[in-house]
Amino acid sequence: MVERVLGYLESARNLTGSAAALGGLLLTFAGFAGAYWPVVVGGLYGAGALLAPPRRPPAPAFEEPSSRLDELRADLATLRAYLKEVDLPPAAAERLEALAGLLDGLLAPGWVSEALAEDPEGVHVVARAVRRDVPESVDAYLRTRWWTRLAPGGRAPEEELERQVALLHGEAQSLVDGLREAEELRQRSHTRYLEDRGDTGAVREEAGRAETGRPPEP
Repeated sequence: MVERVLGYLESARNLTGSAAALGGLLLTFAGFAGAYWPVVVGGLYGAGALLAPPRRPPAPAFEEPSSRLDELRADLATLRAYLKEVDLPPAAAERLEALAGLLDGLLAPGWVSEALAEDPEGVHVVARAVRRDVPESVDAYLRTRWWTRLAPGGRAPEEELERQVALLHGEAQSLVDGLREAEELRQRSHTRYLEDRGDTGAVREEAGRAETGRPPEP
């Protein structure tokens, strides 16, 4: 109860109402309120309290979107260390290295990762590739290869791994292409803005010449 009372005394409503009531007292001392000064003072206090803006609790401060990528960068480093320890077919190893390079470029601190952080679906694609898809593909290949040696036959696990890695690389490349297209659109939009601004300036200049009767400059 004490905290609530103290909170109200410090609130904008009480401070605004008190200021209005003080104005009522000044009117009373000046002889404008007369015998009804308590009503005037009380009414001004109430009016001031009602007009005061309501208390606005501070908005929660969440972490910056780019800070969510720090753990993802660490996980990618762990994944790359894991890939160096396993025995992979050359074609799959080369494509995995290319995929890791794309992910490295997307997660590198700077404006690229900031653009990625503003795309929740893009962050999900990268996180899924690093934390689930690539480890699962490689581990499944290693397990299947062992069984294939005991019981040959069927589709070669190397082919399956290469197909999976190609699909993952294509997904990451699509993400990169989408972010690039967004920047290209931003650049073209700025070009159109500059062109429109230039056209507007030319129209104004022509109108000014018409008003003054000056011939166009050679």
